[in-house]
Amino acid sequence: MKKNIRIYFYVFSVLLIAGNMFLGKETSASTFQDVPGQYQREISYLFTNNVITGYPNGEFRPNQAVTREEAATMIGRALKLDGTRQKTSFSDVGSESYASGYIQSAYQKGIIQGDGNGLFRPYDNMTRLEMAYLIVRAFNLNETSAVNFTDMPTNPEAAAVVNKLKTAGITNGYPGNVFMPNKSITRIEFALMVARALNAEFRTADETVKPVTKYVTADVLNVRSGPGTGYQIIGKLTYGSAILVTGQSGTWYAITYNGKTGYVSSAYVIDQPTQTTPPNQQPSKKKTIAVDAGHGGSDPGASGNGLVEKDITLDVATRLQKYLTDGGYKVVMTRNNDTYISLDERVNYAVKQGADIFISIHVNSYTGNSANGTESYYYNGGNHATESKQLATFMQKRLVNELDTTNRGVKTNTYRVLKTNTIPATLVELAFITNSEDAKKLGSATYRDKAAHALYLGVIDYDNWDGNN
Repeated sequence: MKKNIRIYFYVFSVLLIAGNMFLGKETSASTFQDVPGQYQREISYLFTNNVITGYPNGEFRPNQAVTREEAATMIGRALKLDGTRQKTSFSDVGSESYASGYIQSAYQKGIIQGDGNGLFRPYDNMTRLEMAYLIVRAFNLNETSAVNFTDMPTNPEAAAVVNKLKTAGITNGYPGNVFMPNKSITRIEFALMVARALNAEFRTADETVKPVTKYVTADVLNVRSGPGTGYQIIGKLTYGSAILVTGQSGTWYAITYNGKTGYVSSAYVIDQPTQTTPPNQQPSKKKTIAVDAGHGGSDPGASGNGLVEKDITLDVATRLQKYLTDGGYKVVMTRNNDTYISLDERVNYAVKQGADIFISIHVNSYTGNSANGTESYYYNGGNHATESKQLATFMQKRLVNELDTTNRGVKTNTYRVLKTNTIPATLVELAFITNSEDAKKLGSATYRDKAAHALYLGVIDYDNWDGNN
C-alpha cells in the first residue's frame, strides 16, 4: 500500500511540474511579481490569449529553463493546434502526456522534429537554436538580411534560421553581438519570442532610427503586420504616399500606420517625393508580357511528392497574371486552363499578340531527391541575347530572394521556346518537385504566390533596366 501511495505521489508531482506552464487562470498576469516591468505587456498578452499561465503561487519564474514538451505546448496553443491527447509518432511521448496532442499536431505540420531516432526527448531543455527552428517553421519566417552574430552556427542551415529570426525582429541576441545558440532558453526568453512572433507591435528592430518621412514608389504598397511577405496585410498605400519611418528590420521599414506599427518593403520607398502620377497612368507605354505556363493537358511535365508540374505552373502563371494586370501591364497567357499546346504554338501566339517579353514557367526534377534550388535560362544567340540574359538574371534574383531556395544560377540553353523566340525570353525552373523541401514550397499556396510576386518584380526590374538602356 505504501508503494502505491509513493507511485501516485510521484505521478502527481510530475504532472504538476510538467503542466505548470499551462494551468488554469488562478494566477493573473498582473500578479507576476517576478516578471521585469519592461516585459509585462508581452507576458500579459500571452496570458490573456491563453498561451501561457503562471504557477499557483503567483510566480512566473522567468529564468527557469523550458523543456521541449513545454515549448511544443506553447507553440501549439499560440497556433491553436489540436491539443487533444493522442498517440504520437515518438516512442518517448505516450498518449497520456499532457503535451501529446500539441506535439503530434506540430509534428504533422512540419513544425517540430525528433532526434532522428524516433525520439522527441520531451524532458530535455530546449536550446535557443532549437527555439529558432521552432519559431521560424511555426510562423513561416523567410526574410533574411545582413545578420552577423559573432557566434553564428557554422552549419549553413542553422545560420540561416538564426538570420531569419533576427531579421523578423524576434530577437536581438545578447550584448556583445552574440546569440548563444546552445544555451538553454528561459521561460521569459521563450515567452518574448512567441509574443513577438504573434504580434508585430512587440518586435525588435535591427535599428531604431530617428523618425523620418519617406515616399512610396509602388502603385500599391502592402503594409504588413511584420517584416516579411509571410505576415498579414493590414493596409495598402498608394503611389507617392508620405510615410513616417520609425525603424528598420532587415530590408523592411517599420512605419506608423493608423496609430500602430506596420511594415513595408524598403525597395519601394524613397527619400524624396517624385512625380505625382503613378507609372501605369503616365503616357509611356507599359510592356505586354507573355506568360507561359509550362506543359498542360496530355503533357503533365514532371511529378513528385504528390505534385504535378502542369498544375503548379498554371497556378503560378495565373497569380502572375493578376500581379501584372494590377500593375498596369497587358498580359498574354499561352494557356489559362489544362490544355496541351505545342511549343511553337506558344511562341507564335505570344509574338502575334504583340508581346514584348516571354516568361516560361517550369519546375525541375532529378532522378534522386538531393538536387534542389532555382535556376533561370536564356538563349545565348539571336538578336535579343543581351536582353534575354538580363531578363533571366532579374527573374533569378527575385525568385531566390522570395522563395529562399538554393541559387543554381542563370544558365544558357537551346530550349525551343527560347531559341525560336523573336522577343526577349526566359525559362525559369522554380524549384525541384523531386526534392522534399522544395516540393513543400511548390505545393504551398503561399509559396506559389511568392513565386508569382517574384516574377512580377523581375518584370519591373527589367522594365526599369530596359527604359534606361
